[in-house]
Amino acid sequence: MKKQVVLAYSGGLDTSYCIKYLTEELGFDVLAVTIQTGGFDKNEVKSLKAKALSLGASKFKLIDATKTYYDKCIKYLLFGNVLRNNTYPLSVSAERVFQAIELVKYAKQIDAQAIAHGSTGAGNDQVRFDSVIEILAPEMEIITPIRDQKLTRKQEVNYLKKRGVELEWAQAQYSINQGLWGTSVGGKETLTSDKYLPETAWPNQLKSEEPHTIRLTFESGNITGLNKKKYRHPTLLIEYLNKIAGGFAIGRDIHVGDTIIGIKGRVGFEAPGPLILIKAHHLLEKHILTKWQQYWKEQLANWYGMFLHEGQFLDPVMRNIEKFLADSQKLVSGDVLVRLSPYRFECLGIDAKNDLMRSKAGQYGEMNQGWTGDDVRGFTKIFSNATKIHFQSNPDSAKWME
Repeated sequence: MKKQVVLAYSGGLDTSYCIKYLTEELGFDVLAVTIQTGGFDKNEVKSLKAKALSLGASKFKLIDATKTYYDKCIKYLLFGNVLRNNTYPLSVSAERVFQAIELVKYAKQIDAQAIAHGSTGAGNDQVRFDSVIEILAPEMEIITPIRDQKLTRKQEVNYLKKRGVELEWAQAQYSINQGLWGTSVGGKETLTSDKYLPETAWPNQLKSEEPHTIRLTFESGNITGLNKKKYRHPTLLIEYLNKIAGGFAIGRDIHVGDTIIGIKGRVGFEAPGPLILIKAHHLLEKHILTKWQQYWKEQLANWYGMFLHEGQFLDPVMRNIEKFLADSQKLVSGDVLVRLSPYRFECLGIDAKNDLMRSKAGQYGEMNQGWTGDDVRGFTKIFSNATKIHFQSNPDSAKWME
């Protein structure tokens, strides 16, 4: 019997090459497995299956992990308002871990001897996939044709063409990974420091030009409603929000960051729904959480995002941070108004029962009801005491003002 290998299959250039190479060059029985994390509709799945089988895979399997992906990960990214380098909502970083987990579960279920993926040797995904497999299935062989052969995309295209697989180079030169929490776009421009992706490279094109205001409803930090309509599960709402906001070409940007392997990386991404939800949720929290709740949540959420980005999702500390993030959301319920316009959005305001601006103590810059001017004079005197003593004891400290 041929040796069975489970391939993480996306239908892109890299995994298409992997099927051909693993079957024809290495003689493997390839089981192409696509992990659904919100990136494919029914027609695309049919196309993926047909393509995988035509390339030589003996079987195609779709595993839908979208709801698990939200329940176990995305909701904590939302609770933490996580943006890598204040820019990137971890669109691919997060889903790769869950794809790897599902691959391992399936490989064990069918007693496969190996797991393969199409990661290159110069990116983060290789570490994310390998780490999960090493931890959950150390007995499994890991096969990575693109990484091991140091292939360029042009070389992969030429290899496939020689074997009767026709590909348009104009399409193949861009690597697109689409998921519920955003789509990454990599191409020749992102390999430079100064070039921006062309309009045609973005998955969503501008279709809606008339500004439109929407109402988002959060309950205990989770997104549950849009324009007063409740959804059975947040994933359905996010899919719809991605669609309507994508029509405004909202959520485009290029992320520059430090890769796990130590080099700088640059990638384009389009995440209309995630960026709107994170900013809306953050605004709601500003009205409801105390200063120190916000401060410590920001510190832990930043660590959570970094560990997830670097493939450390299985570390037990992540479960500890998740408990903190979930506990911080108990009172974070209310509506946020957001205006969508071509290429941008604005969070207009909130309506929440636990809004701390409703305090009777006073209104910022206007009227104070809970204290007197004398109270503030006394408070300020004590508040300034330590620094005043420092200046009195060290007169030279004031020289920088001269």
